[in-house]
Amino acid sequence: MRIAIVDVNTLTRNWWVVLLRGVAGVAFGIITVMAPGLSLAALVLLWGAYAFADGVLALVTAIRRVGEGGRWWLLLLEGLVGIAAGVLTLFIPSITAIALLYLIAAWALVTGALEIAAAIRLRKVISNEWLLALSGVASLIFGVLLIVFPRAGALAVVLWIGAYAFVFGALLIALAFRLRSLGRPHPAQPAHGMA
Repeated sequence: MRIAIVDVNTLTRNWWVVLLRGVAGVAFGIITVMAPGLSLAALVLLWGAYAFADGVLALVTAIRRVGEGGRWWLLLLEGLVGIAAGVLTLFIPSITAIALLYLIAAWALVTGALEIAAAIRLRKVISNEWLLALSGVASLIFGVLLIVFPRAGALAVVLWIGAYAFVFGALLIALAFRLRSLGRPHPAQPAHGMA
């Protein structure tokens, strides 16, 4: 039980990292949806930068949790996958659209599975862990859609990516504020029946 308490304390202290991940996702989503005519090369670079930044923020959170017990390695793995996906995308910008879709799909599937696992682990410790689980489900659905429909029109794929990033980011922002409220000291409740 001590490990679960340390995990929640760590999450509540680092709520701002979750918030930054959410803001990055919302910003990426808005930019992508507002400018769907972006060339594939620009989309590749934009997505690579987003995946890299998201991976770095997840890695920072994992490193802060080392030594505090718990399964910080899940977040470490998510961060490494994000960084690897971002680096691969940024250093090989000539990657084909289908290869990029499969890379994004794999990243979304791994990220979604890890987020659902974290939500299940936290379900007895915090309330509203469904926000993290829902972001994981959104990641899984997005990854499956990309695998099932890899040859969808470029505009549809751009809009899918933007919508996914926006929803994922919004859910992380909501979770960050929930974690922030858990970390605040709550005022003592007055005793009933006392004069």
